[in-house]
Amino acid sequence: MYITLCVIAYNEEENIKSILEDIKHQDYNHQDMELLMVDSASTDDTKKLMLEFLHKNDNEFRKISVVNNPKRTLPCGWNVALKKYEGEVILKVDAHATIPADFVTKNVRCLESGEMVCGGRRPTIIKDGSKWQDTLLLAENSMFGSSIADFRNNPGKTYVKSVFHGAYRREVFDKVGGFNEKLTRTEDNEIHYRIRKAGFKIAFDPEIVSYQYIRSSLFKMLKQKFANGYWIGKTLRVCPGCLSLYHFVPFAFVIAIILSTVLCVCTSFIPIYVLTGLMWAAYILLAVVMAVIAIITAPKGKKHISAILLPVLFFLLHVSYGLGTVKSIFV
Repeated sequence: MYITLCVIAYNEEENIKSILEDIKHQDYNHQDMELLMVDSASTDDTKKLMLEFLHKNDNEFRKISVVNNPKRTLPCGWNVALKKYEGEVILKVDAHATIPADFVTKNVRCLESGEMVCGGRRPTIIKDGSKWQDTLLLAENSMFGSSIADFRNNPGKTYVKSVFHGAYRREVFDKVGGFNEKLTRTEDNEIHYRIRKAGFKIAFDPEIVSYQYIRSSLFKMLKQKFANGYWIGKTLRVCPGCLSLYHFVPFAFVIAIILSTVLCVCTSFIPIYVLTGLMWAAYILLAVVMAVIAIITAPKGKKHISAILLPVLFFLLHVSYGLGTVKSIFV
């Protein structure tokens, strides 16, 4: 099976060499692989590093290309790739990720079993490995701190609504068309919604594993969560059917905080104070319980005294995400 491995990158000079080396060390026959690199108008050395890899490894794969995405955003980069790729299958790999040597092989095995779209687990990992980042990773990997998406929480071999590093047979995009370029961060939700509506199933195979690096600081994590929440609100206007109820839980939490605070300030009605107190008590209790679970289940050597801040981190992540949604809906 002829596979196109696609990497779309914007200002990823710190990560692009690593993911390209991972691709170079895939155990799948390289003569059955096309490597398509899409540079999204990077202002750093991302494209230079792509071209260096092309020149050094031109004969390593059946084909290597570097193409430009002048519109910069990820869905636009995807549409550039969909016009250029030559394989029977296109397999997306994020530049901010790492993949094991059998990643392509296991995707092909799943597709050859009769599937049209497939993907697998995508745990998050640390790149640098400080103790503080261990704690950030605990927050990110917790179901309470991140999400209940299947690619995070491994439901076993089944069919799902979405995958992260997906592999798609050519027939899929031939039928459903390209990505919605109005959606900068939720383009995968929307395209997977259309894929399912077109009658295709999205197979989740837990044997397929890739890894995503977490943001290197709390500020970057909060910025990412805010942007994710912002695009959930934007997507609500474009394709409400591709979103799930859990996408709006942080939004509901932030609205509850705002309304309860305003009501407590503006009224002396005792039940309002009671309801507000119960809300906060329930949230704090749940945050503490989930923090304890995260610490207990953390791998050996990944626990640090800073983990006592997990309930605070959960709160900050939820508020950042929720505020993003509030801004996109009301501002």
